[in-house]
Amino acid sequence: MALYVANVISFTAIIYVQDNVGWGLGFGICFIANVIGLLVFLLGKRFYRQVKPKGSPFMSIARVLVASVWKMKISLAASRDSDYFYGDGALADNTVPTKAFRFLNRAALKTEEDKQFDGSYEKTWKLCNVKEVKDIKTLIKIMPLWSTGIFLSTPIGISSSLTILQALTMDRHLGPHFTIPAGSFLVFNLLATTISIFIVDRFILHKLRPLQRIGIGHVINIVALVGSALIERRRLEVVRAHNLTNQPGTVVPMSALWLVAPLSVVGIGEDSISLDNTAITDLLDRTTGWLPNDINQGRLDNVFWMLAVIGVVNFVYYLICAKFFKYQNQNV
Repeated sequence: MALYVANVISFTAIIYVQDNVGWGLGFGICFIANVIGLLVFLLGKRFYRQVKPKGSPFMSIARVLVASVWKMKISLAASRDSDYFYGDGALADNTVPTKAFRFLNRAALKTEEDKQFDGSYEKTWKLCNVKEVKDIKTLIKIMPLWSTGIFLSTPIGISSSLTILQALTMDRHLGPHFTIPAGSFLVFNLLATTISIFIVDRFILHKLRPLQRIGIGHVINIVALVGSALIERRRLEVVRAHNLTNQPGTVVPMSALWLVAPLSVVGIGEDSISLDNTAITDLLDRTTGWLPNDINQGRLDNVFWMLAVIGVVNFVYYLICAKFFKYQNQNV
C-alpha cells in the first residue's frame, strides 16, 4: 500500500510540478524525498532483528545437481524410504522422496561411500538431504507457471507506455482551467490496483486458490488490451474525420478520459500476480511500421490487438501449466 501511494504521489504531484513549474524543481523534490527516506531507514535499522544467513539456496541447488550426476549410474528401482538421507527432522515433517523428477532422488540416496567413520551420514557434495531435493523439485515445478508471468507483465508495460503516447494527442482538459499531464494517467492504474488489493484481501482471497486468482488476472488483462484496441480504433476514426493525420501536435477532439477504463482494468489485473519492453517496441517499429513518430499515422490499435492475442495464447499456456501443477501438500 505504501509503495502504491508513493507512486500515486509521483504520478500526480511530481509530474504536475515538472510540467508546470520546471524539471529542476521536480527532480529536487525527488532528491529530498530520497534523502528523507534514507535517514528514516537508518534511524529505524536498529529496531530490526538481524538474522544471520545460514547458507545460500543457490549452493543447495548446485549440491543437489552435482550429487545427482555423481550417482547417475545407481539404480533407484529397489530403493526404500529408509535408504535416503533425511538430515534433522525431515522424516518427522513427512518429507519423503517423491516420484516427480525421480532422477534427483539419487542426490539423497545413501551409499557406503557416503558413510562417515562413525557410521553416520552428513551433507556433502555427494549427499544431500531429502528436503533439499524436494525444494529443487518445487522450484522446477513452478518454473513453467513463473514463465507465464513474463508474457503477462510485458504487455502491461508496453500498453502503459503507449497509453501515455495516446494521452499526449488527446484532449486532457478537466474543466476549463486544468489539464491532466499525460504521465499522470497511469495513476488510474495504481488507484485501481490499490482498491482491488483491499477488496481481494478482505472478500475474495479466502474463496480462491492462488492459481485461480492468477488465471483471473490473465483474463482481466486480455479484456483490458481488447478495450485499449477498441479505444485506439475510435481515436484514429476521429483523427481521420477531422483530417488530422498529417498534423502532429494537434489535439484530437476526443477526451483522454476514455483511457481511464482500460488502465483501471489493467490495474485490477495486476493485483492477481520481463522481457525488455523497449526492445519489443523497437522491434515492432522496425518490422511493422505501426509505431511511427506521429501515432496519428500509425496503427496502435494493431499493437493492442497483437498484445491481446499474445495474452490469449499465454493464457492457454498458463491453463496447461496449472493443470499439471501440484500444490506443496500434494505428495507426488
